[in-house]
Order: sequence, then structure tokens, then C-alpha cells
Amino acid sequence: MIDALVQPFQFPFMQNAFWIALLVAPPTALLSCFLVLKGWALMGDAVSHAVLPGVVLAWMTGLPLIVGAFGAGMTCALLTGYLSHNSRVKQDTVMGVVFSGMFGIGIIMYTAITTNEHLDHVLFGNMLGVVPQDLWTAGLISLVVCAFLVLKWKDLVLHAFDPAQARASGLRVGMLHYGLLSVLSLAIVATLSATGLILAVALLVTPGAIAFLMTRSFGRMMVVSVAVCLVGMLAGTYASFFLDSAPAATIVLILTAIFIMAFLRRLQVTRATSRKVVKAIA
Repeated sequence: MIDALVQPFQFPFMQNAFWIALLVAPPTALLSCFLVLKGWALMGDAVSHAVLPGVVLAWMTGLPLIVGAFGAGMTCALLTGYLSHNSRVKQDTVMGVVFSGMFGIGIIMYTAITTNEHLDHVLFGNMLGVVPQDLWTAGLISLVVCAFLVLKWKDLVLHAFDPAQARASGLRVGMLHYGLLSVLSLAIVATLSATGLILAVALLVTPGAIAFLMTRSFGRMMVVSVAVCLVGMLAGTYASFFLDSAPAATIVLILTAIFIMAFLRRLQVTRATSRKVVKAIA
């Protein structure tokens, strides 16, 4: 029985999958808190899809894929900010236009490549094919992203709630804004080997949404978000071995199930509180 339970840990490809899960979970979970707080869920979706043309272009020119992905992600973020500040169109609408356009360009470039190799792992992830170089890349990116968010989290929270007050307090609002966009692009680059571009948005939104339902302070929200993301990614990777399913998709389903349970729990607590208030008034 015990031998069957520990069997996934005996294979090198599964060990690398668990390691990439441990490295990717903290930065994406922390970022998800800020994206949920700022209402930037669509921004995470936009940047994750918009990096595709950069990845394809980098592969065609022989550059590292992370260079193309980061460049395309920053292009999407900067272009979205410029268009939203210089037009009457709202930011969510601009994001939809920009990321769908860039994703369309990426798909055309992707299908136009004539080669025996493929880039499906960029779209859907390949946790079971992670190599040591991917682990080093994800680890360095995770360190940079986590350091920025932990050191600047109070300033970022103030900027999220009241940008005008943040500016009046002497904070560099522009640096905070584009710094958050930069680490968002970096985090998406780190998830290329894990969940791929299409499912990366789940890691950038769901943990923060779950923590938002379960806590009432932002500090606890960050801790809960990281814990939930770690549990979801490790459990999904472990379960995929026995289910013979894709690890990334299994992780997303587990995180979705946790969100539903958190929502039902919050709904139950809210109803119980309402009943107590009614009884007290009566």
C-alpha cells in the first residue's frame, strides 16, 4: 500500500514536476491577490495569451523563449495602458482587443511554421517534460517576483485601493504600476513549462479569489493564497499520475473545486450571520 502511494516520487520526471509546482506556486499565488484586489483578472488573461507571438518569434530567431515571452507580455501591458489612457475606451475593453489581436497573430505565426518540432508545450504546458534548466529559470523568476511583491506589498495595496492617495503620499505610482505589470509578465514566463499559456490564467486568478473568500485582511489573504496554490498544484500533480491525466488540467480542476467549496462556505457563513441579525432585531 505504502509503495503504491510513494510510487510517483520514484520517477525523475515526476520529481521535476513536483519541483516546478513548488517554484511556480508562490509567485502566481501572490500575484493573484493583487490582480483580484485591483480587478485585473482580465489583465492576467490578456498577458498570458499575448506572449504567444513573442514565444514563436523567439523560437524562429533562435533566441531563448523567455526573452520573447517577456517582450511580448510587456508590449501587451504597455500598449493596453497607452490605449486606455489616450482614448475613451475602458481598460477592460482595450485589454480584450489587444490580447485577442496578439493571440491571433501568434496563432498565425504558430501554424505557419514548417518544422518537425512543435510548440504545443507552450500552449498547454508539459510538467512531465521539465528539465533542470526550466527549474533554474522558474526558481530565479520566482525569487525576483516574490521579493518585489513582499517588499512593496503595502505600497501596492494603497495604490490598488486609492491611486490618488498613493500619489499624494509621495509614492512612485508609475513605478508601482509598471513594476506590477513586469512581474506579471515574468510570472507567466515561469509558468510556460508548467501549465502553459492557456491555463496560466487559472494560477493567476483562482488562488487569490479563494483567499479573498476565506479571509478579511490582505496579509492573511496572501498567506492563504500561497497555501491553497501549493496544495492545489501538488495534489493535482500527484493525482494526475494515478488518473493518467494532464497535470496542468488536473491542477486547474482541483483549484476550481476548492473555489466552489470556499464560495459555499462563505455563503453559509453569510446566511448564518443574517439569521443572527434578524433574531437580534426581532
